[in-house]
Amino acid sequence: MPTRPGTLKAAYGHCIRLARRHYENFPVASPLVPRPLRPHVCAVYAFARRADDFADEARFAGRRLARLGNWERRLDAAAKGEARGPVFTALAHTLSAFDLPVQPFRDLLSAFRQDVITPRYRTWAALADYCRRSADPVGRLVLMLFGNRDPALVPLSDAICTALQLTNFWQDVAVDAAKGRIYLPLEDLARFGVTEADVLEGRMSPAFARLMAFEVERTRGLFQAGAPLCERLEGRLGVELRAVWLGGMGILDAIERVGYDVFRRRPVHGLGSRARMLTDAVVPGRFRRAAYADA
Repeated sequence: MPTRPGTLKAAYGHCIRLARRHYENFPVASPLVPRPLRPHVCAVYAFARRADDFADEARFAGRRLARLGNWERRLDAAAKGEARGPVFTALAHTLSAFDLPVQPFRDLLSAFRQDVITPRYRTWAALADYCRRSADPVGRLVLMLFGNRDPALVPLSDAICTALQLTNFWQDVAVDAAKGRIYLPLEDLARFGVTEADVLEGRMSPAFARLMAFEVERTRGLFQAGAPLCERLEGRLGVELRAVWLGGMGILDAIERVGYDVFRRRPVHGLGSRARMLTDAVVPGRFRRAAYADA
């Protein structure tokens, strides 16, 4: 049954308000995103945001997996045109309007389930697989929303999305430790002589600084691998992506500036750095200088 226009407008309005309420390093559906696309970006974000809340917020303790299971059933129903609730009413319309596959959304839910049951990652490969499902689907969906379906763009997008996810992990080591989670691969802790207790108790040491320097540099490598996408995409999406890319690299620089001590201070962007990133994103020559200065 087709959704009434008024109901659909209210559903998208709900998703937009949800996107605006939540803090992110980078704004969701910013003014750089063409106005007609913003509701659709917010619908995708709202789906992921609510699922992430189920996996993470204390009020859902004890029923996280049940909530995520229900969310997936509602996703499958929405894909068949049987949406319930504002998030899925909007998402069902976006899925149909842009012919989006359902699998990226299932991948996201798989990653959120993993957050509930997996507080440690033994190897880099295991963490990269998590990022493949928790971050990479978002980039792929955004490409499709903007009409970019060239398969050659996907590995570049995946590299940037994985790098952004890792950057958030390194920025939030202390936040995650307070929840009993460690995203730093255990094989890397052992390599640098850092224990799980060191991380959970926030012990800053030269060994931890060396560990973080290693992870930061590895993450920079992923950003650099995906950088060509920032110049291949034209228009507002290109500007948006360049701003996000510069923002992620800027957080890595901020981690480095505080001597990798992410326990006492969460590295963030100041107003000045945000303004500079936007200027560098808009002017192609400035982006190239900023992106490849150390290449």
